[in-house]
Amino acid sequence: MADERDLIEAEAHCDGPCGVYDPASARIAAEAVQSMTTKMLSLECPDTGDSAGMAAYLNTMSRYAAIKEDEAQKCKDELLVLWTDFFKPEHLESIPNLHDIFWNAAKLCSACKVEVSSVHAQELMDACEEIHSIFWGAKGRDDAWVRAS
Repeated sequence: MADERDLIEAEAHCDGPCGVYDPASARIAAEAVQSMTTKMLSLECPDTGDSAGMAAYLNTMSRYAAIKEDEAQKCKDELLVLWTDFFKPEHLESIPNLHDIFWNAAKLCSACKVEVSSVHAQELMDACEEIHSIFWGAKGRDDAWVRAS
């Protein structure tokens, strides 16, 4: 028999299940990905002989990249929670391409981490908007798609 000292504590979202789901957190993360992508593409590289300018440029670019990658992962994590915890087999009857929608959205999160692509960032936003509509439709609601930026 296991002693209390042998027990391992585990936490999870949301195998309780808590029943609290909302695609807004994925949207916010996707917006941050798009914002950082835009900033990265707009940042001008100074003359390579300008060491202070290059240091500032590289520092800013690396910060933007780190934020972009973190937010793309957050978006992916939030989408996966919706896909695997909220949606049930009965949803597939009314949304037969549900798995493809989420799989493609998760792949876009990965693409946004790997690349600096305004096209993929917009595609991720579009995928989040589609998931927003599907999610609220599954709950019998028609909540407006609203961006923070």
